[in-house]
Amino acid sequence: MPTLYTVIRRPLITEKGLGVKETQNTLVFEVAPDATKTEVKQAVESLFKVKVQGVRTASVEGKLRRRGRYAGYRPDWKKAYVRLKDGEKMPEYLDSL
Repeated sequence: MPTLYTVIRRPLITEKGLGVKETQNTLVFEVAPDATKTEVKQAVESLFKVKVQGVRTASVEGKLRRRGRYAGYRPDWKKAYVRLKDGEKMPEYLDSL
């Protein structure tokens, strides 16, 4: 099994992510492209000491970016929406925002 820090790369702190956090008790992370929902669930539970209700994942295709006449694509990546069980406290890294 891969380590926790290779499964979860970083939290995504965006307007949509903060809105989902407040209304649906859900955290948003960038995860490894080959990570499964079960691996994401186990990683979040062990890293933040919380209980997870469910995990939804979405694969995002890289966008075309240009610099003058040169064009290239940003890399593809994967994000996970992790819903916590009712009564669970949010991790502290989001409290300071």
